[in-house]
Amino acid sequence: MDFYLVLRWLHIIGACVLLGTGAGIAFFMLMAHRTKDASVIAYTSRIVIIADYLFTASAVVIQPITGVLLANTLGWPLSEGWLAISLGLYVLTGCFWLPVVWMQHRMHALAEDAHYRRVELPPAYYNLFRLWFLCGIPAFAAVLAIVWLMVARPEISLFG
Repeated sequence: MDFYLVLRWLHIIGACVLLGTGAGIAFFMLMAHRTKDASVIAYTSRIVIIADYLFTASAVVIQPITGVLLANTLGWPLSEGWLAISLGLYVLTGCFWLPVVWMQHRMHALAEDAHYRRVELPPAYYNLFRLWFLCGIPAFAAVLAIVWLMVARPEISLFG
């Protein structure tokens, strides 16, 4: 297998991991949240945090590396319209993802504390969950748009 095919394969796998892990994390957190059970939320959020570090963070590192190497291999300037928009959306996704990681840790701590003290989840948990959910919408939409741009590679003139 040549270098280009390995790069392309890694890049596609990274995109699948970002999309799949994002959807999976959102689903499992939402299902746990709906129970309003602090022990379920604490357990699920712990697993979600591990998945985010193991899968999402790995893909977050791999994507720009493989993407830039692919662009260089194919002779595409990073200022190419669809590519520049993809990079911008990638940065936008990161701007939502980093606070979401912090929120997941905080929601986990709040749920774990409520579970051990055998009390209701505090209002702070519910506020964080709403914000976490709202941050996930544009982040996930941006990843979907990036995948579409990567597949369609539409002719978009931004700088010329």
